[in-house]
Amino acid sequence: MSVRVLIADDEAMIRAGIRAILDNDDGIEVVAEAADGAEAVDLVRRHRPAVVLLDIRMPRRDGLSAAAEIRRVMPETGVLMLTTFGEDEYIVKAIAAGAAGFLLKSSDPRELTAAIRAVAAGAAYLSPRVAHRVITELAGPRLGTGAQARSRVEALTDREREVLALVGEGLSNAEIGRRLFLVEGTVKAYVSSLLSRLGVRNRVQAAIVAYEAGLV
Repeated sequence: MSVRVLIADDEAMIRAGIRAILDNDDGIEVVAEAADGAEAVDLVRRHRPAVVLLDIRMPRRDGLSAAAEIRRVMPETGVLMLTTFGEDEYIVKAIAAGAAGFLLKSSDPRELTAAIRAVAAGAAYLSPRVAHRVITELAGPRLGTGAQARSRVEALTDREREVLALVGEGLSNAEIGRRLFLVEGTVKAYVSSLLSRLGVRNRVQAAIVAYEAGLV
C-alpha cells in the first residue's frame, strides 16, 4: 500500500520538484498540494494523508501553526517540516508543535523518500545535515544539558533505555521490535512510558534527549 502524502509549500516550483521526485516512487502517492498553511490543514482533513510535507514559512498560515492544528485534528498524520539553513528558531518551535521530522529543501531525493517512509512508520526523522545543529545548538538550552539528560535517562529502566536509544536512531516501533525481539504493541507501551517519564511530548524530543545523554 502506497504512503499517501500531501505537499504544502508556497513556491510552485518547489512543489513541482517534490512531486516529480515522489511520482517516481511506486510506494508513495501524492494526494494533494497546498500553497499555504490554511489550505494544507483543509486538505489534510479532506484527504487524510499519512504524511504532510510542510514548508515552515508560508502565507496566510505558516507551517508552525498548521503543524500544531494538524496534530490536533489529525494526530495520525505525520508532519515532516521542510526547512533551510538559517531557520533554526523555527525548528525549535516546530518540535514543540509536534513535528515528527525535519528535512532540508536541498536534501538528496533519496533522503526525501526515506524521511517520508520513516515518518509514515511512526518514527522520528532528523536530517543528518541538521540533526547536529538541532541537538547541540538548539536542544541543549531548551531540553536540558547533557548532564541533565543523563540524569533523566538514569531514571528509566534498562529496557526503556534500550528503546530510547533506538528511538534516537530514528527507528519505528516495528523496527525496534525486530531489533529487541518484542511485539510492536509492547514497544509502543515502552515508548509511551519513556515519553511520560522523560517529560517530553514526542519522539523527536525523546531522540534529542537520547543524543544529549550519549545513548546515540
